[in-house]
Amino acid sequence: MDEHDPCPVAPEAPLPSDCCDSGCDPCVYDLYAEELARYRERLAAWRARHPEAQA
Repeated sequence: MDEHDPCPVAPEAPLPSDCCDSGCDPCVYDLYAEELARYRERLAAWRARHPEAQA
């Protein structure tokens, strides 16, 4: 692995207690979903650069 190109780290999911159920816009779950989508894009790009890391 390239120490200058580390594998992306998945975002931490919010706890159930992080949502106040009052309809906030954006909700912590919306923010998490957006960050998770960005993480998946970064991971796919990283895997394309590091095919040897495929398990």
